[in-house]
Amino acid sequence: MAFLDEITIQSKAGKGGDGVVRWRREKFIAKGGPNGGDGGRGGHVYIRAVRSFRVLDQYRSRKEFFAEDGAPGAGRSYTGADGARLTIDFPVGSVVTNVTTGQIYDLNKEGMEIKILTGGNGGFGNEHFKSSTNQAPEKATKGWPGEEAELHVVVSLIADVGLIGFPNAGKSSLLNIITNAQAKVGDYPFTTLDPNLGDLYGYIIADIPGLIEGASEGKGLGHKFLRHISKTKVLVHLVSFENPNMMKAYETIRAELETYSKDAVEVARDAKHHLAQKEEIILLTKTDTVPEEVVEATVKKFKKLGKPVFAVTLFDDKTVKEFQDQLVKYLKKDDEVVEEK
Repeated sequence: MAFLDEITIQSKAGKGGDGVVRWRREKFIAKGGPNGGDGGRGGHVYIRAVRSFRVLDQYRSRKEFFAEDGAPGAGRSYTGADGARLTIDFPVGSVVTNVTTGQIYDLNKEGMEIKILTGGNGGFGNEHFKSSTNQAPEKATKGWPGEEAELHVVVSLIADVGLIGFPNAGKSSLLNIITNAQAKVGDYPFTTLDPNLGDLYGYIIADIPGLIEGASEGKGLGHKFLRHISKTKVLVHLVSFENPNMMKAYETIRAELETYSKDAVEVARDAKHHLAQKEEIILLTKTDTVPEEVVEATVKKFKKLGKPVFAVTLFDDKTVKEFQDQLVKYLKKDDEVVEEK
Protein backbone atom coordinates (compact mmCIF):
# COMPACT_ATOMS: atom_id res chain seq x y z
CA MET A 1 0.00 0.00 0.00
CA ALA A 2 1.56 3.34 -1.04
CA PHE A 3 1.80 5.84 1.77
CA LEU A 4 1.01 9.53 1.40
CA ASP A 5 3.51 11.26 3.69
CA GLU A 6 3.36 14.98 2.89
CA ILE A 7 0.45 17.30 2.11
CA THR A 8 -0.49 20.97 2.14
CA ILE A 9 -4.05 22.02 2.95
CA GLN A 10 -6.02 25.17 3.67
CA SER A 11 -8.03 25.52 6.86
CA LYS A 12 -10.21 28.22 8.35
CA ALA A 13 -11.98 28.63 11.67
CA GLY A 14 -15.62 29.67 11.60
CA LYS A 15 -16.78 33.27 11.30
CA GLY A 16 -18.69 34.69 14.23
CA GLY A 17 -22.43 35.16 13.73
CA ASP A 18 -23.78 38.65 13.17
CA GLY A 19 -25.53 40.60 15.89
CA VAL A 20 -29.07 41.71 15.00
CA VAL A 21 -31.39 44.66 15.52
CA ARG A 22 -34.65 43.55 17.15
CA TRP A 23 -37.32 45.21 19.26
CA ARG A 24 -39.62 44.12 21.99
CA ARG A 25 -43.19 43.92 20.68
CA GLU A 26 -45.13 42.42 23.52
CA LYS A 27 -48.72 42.89 24.53
CA PHE A 28 -49.36 44.91 27.69
CA ILE A 29 -45.83 46.34 27.64
CA ALA A 30 -46.18 50.06 27.06
CA LYS A 31 -42.63 50.73 26.06
CA GLY A 32 -40.65 48.37 23.94
CA GLY A 33 -36.90 48.33 23.67
CA PRO A 34 -33.96 46.74 21.97
CA ASN A 35 -33.58 42.99 22.42
CA GLY A 36 -31.42 41.97 19.48
CA GLY A 37 -29.05 39.16 20.52
CA ASP A 38 -25.37 38.67 19.83
CA GLY A 39 -24.07 36.29 17.20
CA GLY A 40 -22.55 32.92 18.14
CA ARG A 41 -18.83 32.26 18.12
CA GLY A 42 -17.31 30.59 15.06
CA GLY A 43 -16.04 27.04 15.41
CA HIS A 44 -12.41 26.39 16.32
CA VAL A 45 -10.10 24.11 14.31
CA TYR A 46 -8.30 21.25 16.08
CA ILE A 47 -5.81 18.68 14.89
CA ARG A 48 -5.78 15.16 16.36
CA ALA A 49 -3.29 12.28 16.27
CA VAL A 50 -4.77 8.90 15.30
CA ARG A 51 -3.11 5.53 14.86
CA SER A 52 -3.93 5.06 11.22
CA PHE A 53 -1.38 5.34 8.43
CA ARG A 54 -4.20 5.55 5.85
CA VAL A 55 -5.90 8.66 7.21
CA LEU A 56 -4.08 11.01 4.81
CA ASP A 57 -5.51 9.18 1.80
CA GLN A 58 -8.84 10.93 2.29
CA TYR A 59 -7.06 14.27 1.80
CA ARG A 60 -5.70 13.48 -1.67
CA SER A 61 -8.59 15.29 -3.33
CA ARG A 62 -9.85 17.41 -0.45
CA LYS A 63 -7.64 20.42 0.24
CA GLU A 64 -9.90 22.83 2.16
CA PHE A 65 -11.19 22.39 5.71
CA PHE A 66 -13.57 24.95 7.21
CA ALA A 67 -15.11 24.99 10.65
CA GLU A 68 -18.77 25.99 10.98
CA ASP A 69 -19.74 29.65 11.26
CA GLY A 70 -21.59 30.93 14.29
CA ALA A 71 -25.32 31.57 13.92
CA PRO A 72 -26.69 35.14 13.96
CA GLY A 73 -28.42 36.46 17.06
CA ALA A 74 -32.19 36.63 17.36
CA GLY A 75 -34.92 38.60 19.09
CA ARG A 76 -35.72 38.24 22.78
CA SER A 77 -31.98 38.65 23.49
CA TYR A 78 -31.19 35.21 22.12
CA THR A 79 -27.52 34.62 21.33
CA GLY A 80 -26.84 32.65 18.18
CA ALA A 81 -25.51 29.12 18.43
CA ASP A 82 -21.75 28.64 18.36
CA GLY A 83 -20.32 27.02 15.24
CA ALA A 84 -19.29 23.38 15.56
CA ARG A 85 -15.59 22.73 15.99
CA LEU A 86 -13.66 21.05 13.19
CA THR A 87 -11.20 18.26 14.02
CA ILE A 88 -8.70 17.20 11.35
CA ASP A 89 -7.10 13.79 11.93
CA PHE A 90 -3.45 13.08 11.10
CA PRO A 91 -1.34 9.97 11.73
CA VAL A 92 0.65 9.76 14.94
CA GLY A 93 4.09 11.12 14.13
CA SER A 94 2.83 14.00 11.99
CA VAL A 95 4.46 17.41 12.22
CA VAL A 96 1.99 20.15 11.28
CA THR A 97 3.33 23.58 10.38
CA ASN A 98 1.16 26.66 10.21
CA VAL A 99 2.81 28.23 7.18
CA THR A 100 1.09 31.55 7.89
CA THR A 101 2.53 31.98 11.41
CA GLY A 102 5.41 29.50 11.46
CA GLN A 103 3.94 27.68 14.47
CA ILE A 104 4.86 23.95 14.56
CA TYR A 105 2.81 21.19 16.19
CA ASP A 106 4.22 17.70 16.82
CA LEU A 107 1.50 15.03 17.05
CA ASN A 108 3.63 12.41 18.78
CA LYS A 109 1.02 10.69 20.95
CA GLU A 110 -2.17 8.89 19.97
CA GLY A 111 -5.31 10.85 20.90
CA MET A 112 -3.44 14.13 21.24
CA GLU A 113 -5.59 17.18 20.32
CA ILE A 114 -4.39 20.72 19.73
CA LYS A 115 -6.42 23.81 18.91
CA ILE A 116 -4.64 25.53 16.04
CA LEU A 117 -7.17 28.09 14.76
CA THR A 118 -9.62 30.14 16.82
CA GLY A 119 -13.13 30.91 15.66
CA GLY A 120 -14.24 34.51 15.35
CA ASN A 121 -16.33 36.16 18.06
CA GLY A 122 -19.95 36.89 17.39
CA GLY A 123 -21.12 40.39 16.60
CA PHE A 124 -23.12 42.47 19.08
CA GLY A 125 -26.89 42.87 18.83
CA ASN A 126 -28.55 46.22 19.41
CA GLU A 127 -29.35 45.35 23.03
CA HIS A 128 -25.61 45.49 23.70
CA PHE A 129 -25.60 49.22 22.83
CA LYS A 130 -28.51 50.27 25.04
CA SER A 131 -27.63 52.99 27.55
CA SER A 132 -29.26 55.70 29.57
CA THR A 133 -28.62 58.14 26.76
CA ASN A 134 -29.51 55.77 23.95
CA GLN A 135 -32.67 53.89 24.71
CA ALA A 136 -33.32 52.75 21.14
CA PRO A 137 -30.02 51.90 19.45
CA GLU A 138 -30.25 50.90 15.82
CA LYS A 139 -26.72 49.57 15.85
CA ALA A 140 -25.53 45.95 15.50
CA THR A 141 -22.15 44.61 14.44
CA LYS A 142 -21.02 41.87 12.12
CA GLY A 143 -19.30 38.75 13.41
CA TRP A 144 -15.52 38.62 13.39
CA PRO A 145 -13.73 36.34 10.92
CA GLY A 146 -12.04 33.19 12.16
CA GLU A 147 -8.33 32.54 11.87
CA GLU A 148 -7.15 30.86 8.69
CA ALA A 149 -3.90 29.30 7.59
CA GLU A 150 -2.09 27.11 5.14
CA LEU A 151 -1.03 23.91 6.87
CA HIS A 152 1.94 21.83 5.74
CA VAL A 153 1.90 18.30 7.10
CA VAL A 154 4.89 15.95 7.13
CA VAL A 155 4.57 12.43 8.52
CA SER A 156 7.33 10.45 10.16
CA LEU A 157 6.00 6.94 10.51
CA ILE A 158 5.78 5.45 13.95
CA ALA A 159 6.21 1.87 12.83
CA ASP A 160 7.45 -1.06 14.86
CA VAL A 161 9.79 -2.39 12.18
CA GLY A 162 11.62 -0.58 9.39
CA LEU A 163 12.92 -2.61 6.44
CA ILE A 164 16.09 -1.08 4.99
CA GLY A 165 18.64 -2.00 2.35
CA PHE A 166 19.64 -1.35 -1.23
CA PRO A 167 17.04 -1.49 -4.02
CA ASN A 168 16.13 -5.05 -4.99
CA ALA A 169 17.26 -6.46 -1.64
CA GLY A 170 13.83 -8.08 -1.29
CA LYS A 171 12.09 -5.66 1.08
CA SER A 172 8.81 -5.42 -0.82
CA SER A 173 8.73 -9.17 -1.40
CA LEU A 174 9.32 -9.88 2.28
CA LEU A 175 6.62 -7.42 3.29
CA ASN A 176 4.14 -9.05 0.91
CA ILE A 177 4.88 -12.53 2.23
CA ILE A 178 4.62 -11.83 5.96
CA THR A 179 1.84 -9.21 5.88
CA ASN A 180 0.05 -9.61 2.53
CA ALA A 181 0.63 -5.90 1.90
CA GLN A 182 0.61 -6.26 -1.92
CA ALA A 183 3.52 -3.88 -2.44
CA LYS A 184 4.84 -3.54 -5.98
CA VAL A 185 7.81 -5.82 -6.74
CA GLY A 186 10.33 -5.69 -9.59
CA ASP A 187 12.94 -8.22 -10.76
CA TYR A 188 15.48 -5.43 -11.38
CA PRO A 189 16.94 -2.80 -9.01
CA PHE A 190 13.49 -1.36 -8.57
CA THR A 191 13.25 1.55 -6.16
CA THR A 192 9.99 1.89 -4.27
CA LEU A 193 8.79 5.46 -4.61
CA ASP A 194 6.84 5.52 -1.36
CA PRO A 195 7.02 3.57 1.89
CA ASN A 196 4.75 0.52 1.87
CA LEU A 197 3.15 -0.66 5.09
CA GLY A 198 1.95 -3.98 6.41
CA ASP A 199 0.45 -5.35 9.61
CA LEU A 200 2.00 -8.40 11.30
CA TYR A 201 -0.12 -9.46 14.30
CA GLY A 202 -0.75 -5.82 15.15
CA TYR A 203 2.84 -4.69 14.55
CA ILE A 204 3.34 -2.16 11.75
CA ILE A 205 6.14 -2.94 9.30
CA ALA A 206 7.35 -0.23 6.93
CA ASP A 207 9.18 -1.05 3.71
CA ILE A 208 11.46 1.95 3.40
CA PRO A 209 12.35 2.98 -0.18
CA GLY A 210 15.71 1.67 -1.37
CA LEU A 211 18.70 3.78 -0.41
CA ILE A 212 21.78 4.60 -2.44
CA GLU A 213 25.15 5.95 -1.44
CA GLY A 214 24.71 9.67 -0.75
CA ALA A 215 21.07 9.35 0.33
CA SER A 216 21.76 11.29 3.53
CA GLU A 217 22.87 14.20 1.32
CA GLY A 218 19.63 14.08 -0.64
CA LYS A 219 20.80 11.96 -3.57
CA GLY A 220 18.38 9.50 -5.13
CA LEU A 221 15.27 9.38 -2.97
CA GLY A 222 17.42 10.91 -0.26
CA HIS A 223 16.66 12.01 3.28
CA LYS A 224 12.96 12.52 2.46
CA PHE A 225 12.49 8.84 3.28
CA LEU A 226 15.14 8.34 5.95
CA ARG A 227 12.88 10.17 8.40
CA HIS A 228 10.35 7.34 8.14
CA ILE A 229 12.57 4.99 10.11
CA SER A 230 13.59 7.48 12.80
CA LYS A 231 10.83 6.31 15.17
CA THR A 232 10.83 2.56 14.60
CA LYS A 233 11.63 0.05 17.35
CA VAL A 234 13.90 -2.14 15.26
CA LEU A 235 15.51 -2.09 11.83
CA VAL A 236 15.65 -5.17 9.62
CA HIS A 237 18.60 -4.70 7.28
CA LEU A 238 18.25 -6.79 4.12
CA VAL A 239 21.39 -7.67 2.17
CA SER A 240 21.04 -9.72 -1.00
CA PHE A 241 23.37 -12.54 -2.04
CA GLU A 242 23.09 -11.09 -5.55
CA ASN A 243 25.36 -8.27 -4.35
CA PRO A 244 29.03 -9.03 -5.27
CA ASN A 245 30.28 -7.48 -2.02
CA MET A 246 27.64 -7.97 0.65
CA MET A 247 29.61 -6.52 3.56
CA LYS A 248 30.39 -3.37 1.58
CA ALA A 249 26.69 -3.01 0.72
CA TYR A 250 25.83 -3.37 4.38
CA GLU A 251 28.46 -0.85 5.49
CA THR A 252 27.35 1.66 2.83
CA ILE A 253 23.80 1.73 4.17
CA ARG A 254 25.12 1.93 7.75
CA ALA A 255 27.23 4.93 6.78
CA GLU A 256 24.18 6.68 5.34
CA LEU A 257 22.28 6.08 8.58
CA GLU A 258 25.20 7.41 10.63
CA THR A 259 25.46 10.58 8.53
CA TYR A 260 21.73 11.26 8.50
CA SER A 261 21.32 10.50 12.21
CA LYS A 262 24.13 12.79 13.25
CA ASP A 263 22.64 15.74 11.37
CA ALA A 264 19.08 14.96 12.49
CA VAL A 265 20.00 14.68 16.16
CA GLU A 266 21.98 17.91 16.07
CA VAL A 267 18.90 19.66 14.75
CA ALA A 268 16.30 17.95 16.92
CA ARG A 269 18.49 17.37 20.01
CA ASP A 270 16.73 14.04 20.38
CA ALA A 271 19.19 11.16 20.55
CA LYS A 272 16.45 8.53 20.86
CA HIS A 273 15.79 8.91 17.12
CA HIS A 274 19.45 8.21 16.21
CA LEU A 275 19.07 5.62 13.46
CA ALA A 276 22.53 4.15 13.82
CA GLN A 277 21.89 3.28 17.48
CA LYS A 278 18.65 1.40 16.92
CA GLU A 279 18.37 -2.35 17.36
CA GLU A 280 19.12 -4.08 14.07
CA ILE A 281 18.45 -7.54 12.66
CA ILE A 282 20.46 -8.55 9.59
CA LEU A 283 18.52 -10.55 7.00
CA LEU A 284 20.56 -12.13 4.20
CA THR A 285 18.22 -12.70 1.25
CA LYS A 286 18.12 -14.68 -1.99
CA THR A 287 20.11 -17.62 -0.61
CA ASP A 288 18.89 -19.66 -3.60
CA THR A 289 21.31 -17.79 -5.88
CA VAL A 290 24.50 -19.19 -4.29
CA PRO A 291 25.80 -22.56 -3.00
CA GLU A 292 24.95 -23.58 0.56
CA GLU A 293 28.56 -23.35 1.74
CA VAL A 294 28.67 -19.70 0.64
CA VAL A 295 25.55 -19.00 2.67
CA GLU A 296 27.04 -20.61 5.76
CA ALA A 297 30.32 -18.69 5.43
CA THR A 298 28.52 -15.39 4.90
CA VAL A 299 26.24 -15.90 7.89
CA LYS A 300 29.29 -16.63 10.04
CA LYS A 301 30.98 -13.46 8.78
CA PHE A 302 27.99 -11.24 9.54
CA LYS A 303 27.48 -12.76 12.99
CA LYS A 304 30.84 -11.27 13.97
CA LEU A 305 29.05 -7.92 14.00
CA GLY A 306 27.29 -9.08 17.16
CA LYS A 307 23.77 -8.77 15.77
CA PRO A 308 21.04 -11.34 15.04
CA VAL A 309 21.55 -12.78 11.53
CA PHE A 310 19.07 -14.76 9.43
CA ALA A 311 19.47 -16.18 5.92
CA VAL A 312 16.34 -16.70 3.81
CA THR A 313 15.08 -17.25 0.34
CA LEU A 314 11.75 -15.60 -0.24
CA PHE A 315 10.66 -18.67 -2.19
CA ASP A 316 11.08 -20.89 0.88
CA ASP A 317 8.19 -20.55 3.29
CA LYS A 318 10.11 -22.38 6.01
CA THR A 319 13.05 -19.97 6.26
CA VAL A 320 10.76 -16.93 6.07
CA LYS A 321 8.49 -18.39 8.77
CA GLU A 322 11.47 -18.95 11.07
CA PHE A 323 12.52 -15.33 10.65
CA GLN A 324 8.94 -14.10 11.10
CA ASP A 325 8.51 -16.03 14.36
CA GLN A 326 11.78 -14.70 15.75
CA LEU A 327 10.84 -11.15 14.78
CA VAL A 328 7.50 -11.39 16.59
CA LYS A 329 9.20 -12.84 19.69
CA TYR A 330 11.67 -9.96 19.62
CA LEU A 331 8.90 -7.37 19.39
CA LYS A 332 6.87 -8.97 22.17
CA LYS A 333 9.94 -9.11 24.39
CA ASP A 334 10.55 -5.43 23.71
CA ASP A 335 6.95 -4.64 24.71
CA GLU A 336 7.38 -6.49 27.99
CA VAL A 337 10.49 -4.49 28.81
CA VAL A 338 8.66 -1.26 28.11
CA GLU A 339 5.72 -2.26 30.31
CA GLU A 340 8.03 -3.12 33.22
CA LYS A 341 9.50 0.35 33.10
